[in-house]
Amino acid sequence: MKYSIFTIFVLTPLFSFAQDSHYAISSYRTEGMKAPNTHYIGEAWLNTIINNDSELGYNITKATFKANSTLDWHKHGSAQVLIIVDGEAYYQERGKEPIILKEGDIIKCGKNTEHWHSSTKTSDVTYLALYGGEQPTTWTEVLTQQYYDSVAEKLKKN
Repeated sequence: MKYSIFTIFVLTPLFSFAQDSHYAISSYRTEGMKAPNTHYIGEAWLNTIINNDSELGYNITKATFKANSTLDWHKHGSAQVLIIVDGEAYYQERGKEPIILKEGDIIKCGKNTEHWHSSTKTSDVTYLALYGGEQPTTWTEVLTQQYYDSVAEKLKKN
């Protein structure tokens, strides 16, 4: 009898306050889908983690570029943050020298700053891209294989 009273008056109300177990869960660990071969050379996979969430105000995309793959020159209508989670990447903003980013590196590219980023010649890269979703990416110029190869050669010497 004592346990029945405990159950009725203590445990039952706790169950009524339990949270709903239905959450919107995604994972950055999935490879995502192969990106259509526009605005880049090589092979890329995209996993949209957060897209056009008005409450957050930004998007998160996981991108994986196989070695020897690159994006064209582009810019965004908001700042963009790249978080390198695996591998190595080339990164360059217009008018500046290219650099190599490694696992753990985080770089911010300012709003409307023309840039490109990619895997290196010998390493895949996976990164998380955080950016505003108000305006689509503006593609400005094709990054040629010749230019990409010259960047790889230059950075290999450094």
